[in-house]
Amino acid sequence: MKIHTTLSLLAVVGLSACATQGAYMTTFSQASLPDAVKVPAGQRVAMETQAAGDITYLCSPKKDMAGQFEWVFAGPDAGLKDRSGKTVGKYYGPPATWEAMDGSKVTGMQLAVAPNGTGNIPMQLVKANPAMGMGAMQGVSYIQRVNTVGGVAPPAACAASTVNQKQIVKYTADYIFWRAM
Repeated sequence: MKIHTTLSLLAVVGLSACATQGAYMTTFSQASLPDAVKVPAGQRVAMETQAAGDITYLCSPKKDMAGQFEWVFAGPDAGLKDRSGKTVGKYYGPPATWEAMDGSKVTGMQLAVAPNGTGNIPMQLVKANPAMGMGAMQGVSYIQRVNTVGGVAPPAACAASTVNQKQIVKYTADYIFWRAM
């Protein structure tokens, strides 16, 4: 009986490992993306995530334009889930940081953006900096933001009377993490 229970437990653990690995296996295709946000050849998808959260904007004076004001991106705060809906990390900033549940994280530099329709923040291609900490983010070389919905600067007035006020806007997007082959 003890051997049967141990073997059953090992089978469950093995299937769980396969299911977890399967969450990271992907068939993501860049074919329909604008060239500007395509990841260069020689990369493979390491992880696909779906983000849902907030983007904070700050009402600020326009640089070198006295008496004019604009909403300025102040930072994101979103949860990251894999395709099965399991929480796998978070996205926050500044600086823009993608952090896995295991504590590993990456920051990066934006290389390009491409429009994604009215009312949606643009698609984006980011070159990742070396990961901090060992784990899921280790070896990530590029991050794509695709399938964006919402997140644009608020329609509320930004003027001298509202300087330094913050507005929070909801958004969703997919973040695709890539590693060199």
